[in-house]
Amino acid sequence: MTEFTLPDTSSFEKVAYLVGIPIAHSKSPSLHRAIYTAVGKNWAQLLCETSDLEGFLHYLKRDPKCMGSGVTMPFKVAVIPHLDELTDEGRAIGAVNTIFFKPGSNRSRRFCGTNTDCLGIRDAFQTNVKGAPYRGKPGLIIGGGGTCRAAIYTLQHFMGCSPIYIINRDEREVEAVLQECHNRGAAADLIHVQTVAQARSLPAPGAAVSAVPDFPAVTQEEKVVREILKVFLNTDEKGALLEMCYHPSPDTEISRLTLEARWQVIGGIEAMIGQGLAQAGLWTGIEIDERLRNVSREAVEMQMRASL
Repeated sequence: MTEFTLPDTSSFEKVAYLVGIPIAHSKSPSLHRAIYTAVGKNWAQLLCETSDLEGFLHYLKRDPKCMGSGVTMPFKVAVIPHLDELTDEGRAIGAVNTIFFKPGSNRSRRFCGTNTDCLGIRDAFQTNVKGAPYRGKPGLIIGGGGTCRAAIYTLQHFMGCSPIYIINRDEREVEAVLQECHNRGAAADLIHVQTVAQARSLPAPGAAVSAVPDFPAVTQEEKVVREILKVFLNTDEKGALLEMCYHPSPDTEISRLTLEARWQVIGGIEAMIGQGLAQAGLWTGIEIDERLRNVSREAVEMQMRASL
């Protein structure tokens, strides 16, 4: 277990954290700093890269400046047993990316967990797609990890997509997702699409979320998933795809395939901005508006340009 180095908070009146490993590339601190500066506050989000989750949570209980924390891999599931309560989103998705506080007894803090990734996915579509042409149409998710779970919740509860297709190179990951959804009664409209022939027999999706890293298809399983994706993209009906992968570049193989098929591509920073704004609202009570959304986007885009 690697102990963490306490971030220096002396320059700020209040702070939030982001805990995980590795997180040095994260754009989240720039996003939050831009939000708080825009509303005249000397607040910040600081990185806490560690494998010592329990030590970090113990530190949070004692830090009077702390407003809350973001949670990223590998702790989105592991943190749940340490929390006092979960929101509906955190419970339904089975993964937490945000800790916020409620007052407890004797001036203590109740640790509450939620998932704002689903709100970021929702906002990415609502902000960038005119109307809601995907409502009532099938949804598509590429991937079987934690973001897949958040995307299922978003497509089901916020975007009105049904059924929802899942494609992924690892069948076991999808089976785990389906079992979790079945256990909470949310699997009735989920379809694991495993062959090109099956894809050709299904109605075209109106919205898609790509929740996998950028990589060339090498294995047979990866090649089949790409061919299935091409079937869905190259129908007469077109939709919008959210490419969650934006590091190190938003120019991915999947985004290029999507553009070639004349679908709209939404960059992953839009989802990251949406989930970050939701976090800021929970931690501070700040009312989120379009000005703060634009300020956040400018800060993230500036950092991305600087890293090229």
